[in-house]
Amino acid sequence: MKSFFRSFLAAMAAIWLSSLIMFIGVFIAIGIVAAKSAVGNKNQLSIKDNSVIVMDLGGVVVDRSVPRDVFKELSGRDETTLPLNSIIRAIDEASKDSHISGLYLKCNGIEAGLAQTDEILGALCRFKKAGKWIASYADNYSQNDYVFASVADSVYLNPSGSVDLHGLQATTLYFKDLLNNMGVEAQVVKVGTYKSAVEPFMLDGMSDASRHQQEVYLGNIWNHLAKSMAQGRKISIEKLNHIADSLPAFLAADVLKKEGLVDRLLYEREVDRILYKMAGNEDKSDEKRPAPNYIDILDYAGNFDLNRIGKGGDKNIAVVYAVGDITEDGDEGIVSENLVPVILDIIDDDDIDALLLRVNSGGGSAYASEQIWDALRYFKEKTGKPFYVSMGDYAASGGYYISCGADKIYADPLTLTGSIGIFGIIPSAEKLMNDKLGIHTDAVSTNPQGNLPTLFNSMTPRQREALQRNVDNGYELFTSRVAAGRKLSVDSVKSIAEGRVWDGKSALEIGLVDKLGDMNTALADLAREIGANDYNLKIYPDIELKWWQQLLDIDSQLKERAIVARIPYALPLYNTIESLGNLNALQCRMDYIIIK
Repeated sequence: MKSFFRSFLAAMAAIWLSSLIMFIGVFIAIGIVAAKSAVGNKNQLSIKDNSVIVMDLGGVVVDRSVPRDVFKELSGRDETTLPLNSIIRAIDEASKDSHISGLYLKCNGIEAGLAQTDEILGALCRFKKAGKWIASYADNYSQNDYVFASVADSVYLNPSGSVDLHGLQATTLYFKDLLNNMGVEAQVVKVGTYKSAVEPFMLDGMSDASRHQQEVYLGNIWNHLAKSMAQGRKISIEKLNHIADSLPAFLAADVLKKEGLVDRLLYEREVDRILYKMAGNEDKSDEKRPAPNYIDILDYAGNFDLNRIGKGGDKNIAVVYAVGDITEDGDEGIVSENLVPVILDIIDDDDIDALLLRVNSGGGSAYASEQIWDALRYFKEKTGKPFYVSMGDYAASGGYYISCGADKIYADPLTLTGSIGIFGIIPSAEKLMNDKLGIHTDAVSTNPQGNLPTLFNSMTPRQREALQRNVDNGYELFTSRVAAGRKLSVDSVKSIAEGRVWDGKSALEIGLVDKLGDMNTALADLAREIGANDYNLKIYPDIELKWWQQLLDIDSQLKERAIVARIPYALPLYNTIESLGNLNALQCRMDYIIIK
């Protein structure tokens, strides 16, 4: 028996010791990754003559740099992120750099929002206008890739490759039958004919109003992109649309060349020599595979202080990023309990001369949106300093709510904005509990309305009426905020509200925004207002490297990966249903739409 216990204790000690060693190893590895993230790129590149900037379109475009995901890096599943501000600054600086001859787009399936795409296209066009060349190559061009490639002087395609050009499609997921089968009812009240964010919980397909608004803004967005591609390829829009309708993804590469979509059919190994010559180098026959001096665009961006414009100067503009869902609390997105104190701190900072709010959000909690709106109103009232808004891919519903009080609002033509409407949603799982699981509840209340609606019991008619009044009041408040901010009558606002989503160009025509332009345009105009040619940017909120939170969050990350691995594209569906029970009762939110 003693021998057994000695063996048992020895085994337990070995397990404990190996676990401790493994934990320490993981801890050290995380520390190394964290240290690398904190240090960043501090080394100045030595730029040689005839260098070529390489922009690898094989990642996800984000509005600003984000913390490195330690768990993903350790597991080898880290995805490349392309910070929009870094990319655009690098392209603009390269256009003025005499050492840079051209730019090489390696098209590998980029993921970018519509407005993000348009902002990068603008920078690429400025690069060309500076007298420099752009070349692109892909084994297979996705439509997103090809939008960028079309502005290139030379478009190269693998001889066995393809070009996917098909137009735009907006897809909405509908959950009504799924919820019914589960015994869950989404109890919904709303204001706005076009407020379609709740339709996935009520219908099996689009309402006529929802279909109409999507047809209008998708048509406008596609016309904008098609015009850009047609001009780049020097063909008519009619021909481009004809090609898109001919399923070019299934056409042979030589046909695509004949149609003018690409210039040459090459293998990737052949591109280096061509770009070597294009960069101005003399071809050396003794070099089997000459290649120009390639510089990765993010490495090149590391040569510049992104927060200093020109020589910097003594003027400071606060740039506040508001990206993601609007919530009252939490760790991700636009969290009012975190963002409001940031704005109040900016108010107290005498070194700040102006404020730019960068919005990329489809909305969220009506209550949280009101708190952020009020903090921004207080900034204007207390400081008298200019306050501008730059809209990204989305600034809709709650995203527009927090924007509407700005002195000037800038949107990209492809921004989706508006969606001025309110809805309330309270899920009920009463049928699931009673009929499917056999769980029943009973209660005693001191007052007639003490039994408030929960997952276990549905709303009474009186409670539904009360929620509808609350939604109506929220809509009146929302429209009054817009009317005051845009200097319009409430009736004028209501005529373009009703929850309708508008593209940026249409939003300009109806007075929801002041000017079409990217973030750099807004910053330049704001700098002129405060009399600054050179100025500094102070970026908010701070990006904190919380690698310990990532470690603690491994379970949820594994769950997400398991869902994606088993059912591709199911994660948005899972997240939507999971969040249904956690939503604030009043929501300013546009519908979740996948545009491809």
